Amino acid sequence: MSVLKAVDGLDCCESLRLISESGLVSEDSFNHVVAGLYSLLKEALCLLSLRQEVFNEDLRALRVSEELIADVSSAVFGNRNISDTHRGPTLAKIQDFKWRVDVAISTSSLSRALQPSILMQMKLSDGHLHRFELIVKFQELRYNVSLLLKEMNDIEKRSILKIQA
Repeated sequence: MSVLKAVDGLDCCESLRLISESGLVSEDSFNHVVAGLYSLLKEALCLLSLRQEVFNEDLRALRVSEELIADVSSAVFGNRNISDTHRGPTLAKIQDFKWRVDVAISTSSLSRALQPSILMQMKLSDGHLHRFELIVKFQELRYNVSLLLKEMNDIEKRSILKIQA
């Protein structure tokens, strides 16, 4: 199956050219079928939770011939090693995360003196290292969390929310 070779990243130009020049279908129809089949296989190989029965029923709903359904299904669900390129795009994961709270005792700016800041460092699985610092919003975050906890306690104390036995 030439389209399957294309999905695997192999060169299939020659075999597709031979099929196109055979004259069995018009060039326009051939292009649509190849493009559609390529997209279908690429998406199917990315879905790890795809079940064969559901996939075959979806192909029948698209009025694909039983012969082609068997070929496409065996290509997707057969005993093939699916490479990482078929798994779809992935994001880098956090490998290491470090943080600490610093308080500047003496600075050139009086507005920053005795103000806490949070220093964070993330190492990602793709090798990137990101460092950032939370300065001004830390106090606001701390205050809002404290206020939220107080309001939750006040709501819990109201008799309307208590379960009557």
